[in-house]
Amino acid sequence: MSAQSYSRGHSIIWADGAWRYEDTFTPVAIEGERPCWRCGRMPTVEGYDACLGHIDGVTAACCGHGREQPFEVTA
Repeated sequence: MSAQSYSRGHSIIWADGAWRYEDTFTPVAIEGERPCWRCGRMPTVEGYDACLGHIDGVTAACCGHGREQPFEVTA
């Protein structure tokens, strides 16, 4: 199975047991966070998308980072 998603607008894929940036194949856990693909800002200290900040009562939110395609999973 393979999967494709986005991390702050950067395409990531599940391969070799880890999420990896598609352009460099570097594991996200090793390279770390990249700035937002659209606005160029890093997440806040609390881990929120800088584009949105803190939203009371919300457990997960994403600005979309300028990307229109949803993630997809293929077998």
